Amino acid sequence: VQLQASGGGFVQAGGSLSLSCAASGRTFSNYATSWFRQGPGKQREFVAAISWTGGDQYYSRSVKGRFTISRDNAKKTLYLQMSSLKPEDTAVYYCAADPGSSWYITYNDERSYNYWGQGTQVTVSS
Repeated sequence: VQLQASGGGFVQAGGSLSLSCAASGRTFSNYATSWFRQGPGKQREFVAAISWTGGDQYYSRSVKGRFTISRDNAKKTLYLQMSSLKPEDTAVYYCAADPGSSWYITYNDERSYNYWGQGTQVTVSS
């Protein structure tokens, strides 16, 4: 599966932004999907994950309550709605897909993801 992330941009603290990740190729619904991010000078970190059907969502502690992950399998698209943005949310955001059966154990581990989008920059000013 090929992934294309979009929707990044520049926003002031407290604002909102929505990211999309369009999939092509293999059946999108066969993959659990997630968002990771990498801030300046930092390692890539888990942000949010959603199961194959969208019935289960997981969030990192730093974004829970502010970000919402969702997906539309018919449109082959993954979304991340971000609100109450903070300067520390500044990062390149990556979408990722994993067909693995152990996903419920490894959903926050980037090593379990086989497919990655190219990343989209989100910059939050104070």
